[in-house]
Amino acid sequence: MSPVVILTALDLEYQAVREKLVGLRLHRHPQGTRFEVGRLANGQCHVVLAHVGKGNLSAAVLAERAIAEFQPAALLFVGVAGALHTHIALGDVVVATHVYAFHGGTSEDDGFKSRPRVWETSHAADQIAQHLHRTGSWAKDLDPRPNVHFGPIAAGEVVLNSRLSAHARWIRDNYNDARAIEMEGAGVALAGHLNRALPVVVVRGISDRADGTKEATDREQWQQRAVVNAATFAAALAEELSTEELTTRSSAMPETTRNIATGNARVGVQAGTVHGGVWITPETSRPTSLPEALTGFRTRLWQAWADGHLDEATYKAAEAELGAADQALETKTPDRKNTLTLALKKLRGLVGDVADLAVELTAIIALAQSLS
Repeated sequence: MSPVVILTALDLEYQAVREKLVGLRLHRHPQGTRFEVGRLANGQCHVVLAHVGKGNLSAAVLAERAIAEFQPAALLFVGVAGALHTHIALGDVVVATHVYAFHGGTSEDDGFKSRPRVWETSHAADQIAQHLHRTGSWAKDLDPRPNVHFGPIAAGEVVLNSRLSAHARWIRDNYNDARAIEMEGAGVALAGHLNRALPVVVVRGISDRADGTKEATDREQWQQRAVVNAATFAAALAEELSTEELTTRSSAMPETTRNIATGNARVGVQAGTVHGGVWITPETSRPTSLPEALTGFRTRLWQAWADGHLDEATYKAAEAELGAADQALETKTPDRKNTLTLALKKLRGLVGDVADLAVELTAIIALAQSLS
């Protein structure tokens, strides 16, 4: 089962989502980004959680990093936003059907001309979110129960806190249908678009009205109240998206048996009935670069843990040995090869019950032993 990545901009948003997860463990990206990986307390969905900070640029970069690292089933951005329409109450939840990147434009003698970009939420993800809202089950523990609004969200690089400023008037003139305004949705939507249209859903709790009263609503703790509502909806949505991904995969993909032969070994097949096709892949298609092989193995190791094939203690021990292998590979000492090979053999011993991982490690060990 592929995980669902949830990104947040503020620490209070991060904590609201984190409280809904169990079995949390730390996952360190080679470039320093720290993810936490766990499972929804009231479901089966595996969640990858990250704090990206404010702004579309950082959101886009770290969304891309999370997608490459975890190959998720979907990507959610959860946080607070300012309402742009008076019928949307504080504490309500806005789910984006479109995300406007509203800062694009051209400055001319007669004024600023808008040149927006827009990304539409995928039909399947939007349908799941709409159905979840209609059932109402997601909000059974919330009192009062917030309303959920579906519509466009405007994402820029400024905090809007006025109804009268030139900026506010410009947004009303050019993005009149936007329900809320925030600062990260466009970056996340772009990252999803560039990754084979990965489903991306932006879920925002309304913490202010973008009308000059933000300081007062913050004092009244509306940020904390709004983000709980958004996190609750997002958690229920993540579970539905994960279930949908698993159901689609089960119905679309036949059971696959994979045999790998190395060296002089050969694979033979004796079967009464073969459903689907038979593929023979040459050995040269496997990675020949040791760093590439270790990177790919780390992803499959995490997936084995996420699917329940490895327990938590074994996974952590395996991650430690994989880290030792990475460190050995980066050194230039005379005993580098021996240290690397030893770490990989310990790793193979830890994951020996997962046949695919053990076989893959055998090939990686061969690569390590060929180092000069």
